[in-house]
Amino acid sequence: MVAAPFLWPGTESSYPLGTDMLGRDLAAGLLYGARVSLLIGVVATAITLGIGVGAGALAGFYRGRLDQALMRTTELFQTIPPFLFALAIVAVLQPSLTTITFAIGVTAWPSLARIVRAEVLALRDGEMVQAAIALGAGDARILLLHILPNVLGPVLVSASILVATAILTESSLAFLGLGDPNVVSWGGMVGAGREVLRTDWYVAALPGLAIVAVVLGLNLLGDALADALDPRRTRR
Repeated sequence: MVAAPFLWPGTESSYPLGTDMLGRDLAAGLLYGARVSLLIGVVATAITLGIGVGAGALAGFYRGRLDQALMRTTELFQTIPPFLFALAIVAVLQPSLTTITFAIGVTAWPSLARIVRAEVLALRDGEMVQAAIALGAGDARILLLHILPNVLGPVLVSASILVATAILTESSLAFLGLGDPNVVSWGGMVGAGREVLRTDWYVAALPGLAIVAVVLGLNLLGDALADALDPRRTRR
């Protein structure tokens, strides 16, 4: 609390974005909240990539019973809406940065696993892989050096979208009061600002605009990566 409450943006040069209902600097809150929101987005995406790429690669490479077991598990996860699943996990384990990140990471992997599985299935019987098998390469070497590098394009595109989705999910959880109470996040700032939405709308609008800008930027990045990594576009 550094100034009088409800200073509108532009009122004082020391606080260019104004203050909230407790007299806290909104500009400082946005900058600090960016660290929390982006950290959760990146770490949750890393968890999703680890589970999704691993499950998809194993299912597509070995096929058979392992493929059936992993795909049935994937379908089981897909029957539950990811946000509701994350909401239940956070509610049971108590809100904290660790539990929120874990909840988002373990609920967002099924779609990625299916993408990776489809790519691996397309490469599994290709000449490159068959040549590696003929030369005596082991399964781990084939997966890590020959197949996964060729799956990197779709994974990178998905990763940018997953970071944006993770930020939105964290913001939604914080808006509902299930964010970490010990840190500031954009979703928590929006949730706090809804109480004064009719009189001092900027308290909720500014962090909301920050979320919109970052999520839009990440989605545009995903589109750009998809175009850059498209082999048909490269040939043209």
